[in-house]
Amino acid sequence: MGKKDTITKNYMKENRVFADAFNYLLYNGQQMIQPEKLREIDTTEMAILQGGDQKHQDSETVQKYRDILKKTVVKEDGETVYLLLGVENQTDIHYAMPVRNLIYDALQYGKQVSDITAENRKTGKKRSGGEYLSGFYKEDKLTPVITLVIHFGTELWDGPESLHEMLRVNDKKILDYIPDYRIHLIDPARLTKEQLELFQTSLREVLGCIKYAKDKERLKEYITENTRMYMENAAAQVIKAITNTPITISEEEEEINVCQAVDEMIEDGRAEGRAEGELFGFIKAYTGLIKDGLLSVKEAALRMHMTEEKFVEEMEKVNEKS
Repeated sequence: MGKKDTITKNYMKENRVFADAFNYLLYNGQQMIQPEKLREIDTTEMAILQGGDQKHQDSETVQKYRDILKKTVVKEDGETVYLLLGVENQTDIHYAMPVRNLIYDALQYGKQVSDITAENRKTGKKRSGGEYLSGFYKEDKLTPVITLVIHFGTELWDGPESLHEMLRVNDKKILDYIPDYRIHLIDPARLTKEQLELFQTSLREVLGCIKYAKDKERLKEYITENTRMYMENAAAQVIKAITNTPITISEEEEEINVCQAVDEMIEDGRAEGRAEGELFGFIKAYTGLIKDGLLSVKEAALRMHMTEEKFVEEMEKVNEKS
């Protein structure tokens, strides 16, 4: 796992941030999922295939590892809903994400069936027919699994978002017989200003900074207009890693002033621009003198403290822009 992946995973593990992402996805920002009710569980997705029981010799074990998986209870309209919520952090676009998530969810449901079957066989309650053979009884139910992909990248997600998009067929008659599987995706490049406002934690600022990372002036504008740019250490680390903003982060500080760091970045860019402008002006002037026969390339290069080869390269750049 790369450094960026580790940083984003550690950030999303925090219950407040995790809950914020799913409240955006499921409840339009309404605070229905409570951070204190989230419980992290083993991210190993394992299922016993074919035989359905480890006692069967023809059984096959399949195992995968999610990024983050938590369980929670939500009360909605007086009804208690149990949920399993998974997050997949992607710093790069994954072009097989629908299949990857489909496998994770299928394995989780397979694990639930195996666990329920094992528990039913322990009780020894007599059943007949299909219930006895499968070990899964008519009244047994599974806990819903929802997987959310969060794209921590500055590029627009251009990968497939459904299984049907990945298939070598466009015939609707055929597709009608193939169950589709769609991913749930948060992609910063697509988020509107209004959608960003639905996030309640620092995830709003993290996604906002990623959204505007390619345009320093827009990034500056976004941050200076935002009154919430003092944020927890983990959030600042994500912004620094993804946007390459030169934020000084100390492990001893609980909160970081991201706005100050961006001010310094913009000023550094302006200083660099001024230096490039001055260099262009000098090279252009010497180029004119060389063309008039008043100066040699060697003499001009010496005056600019450059090699002749480097000076010729800069002359060519000036000629292209002139």
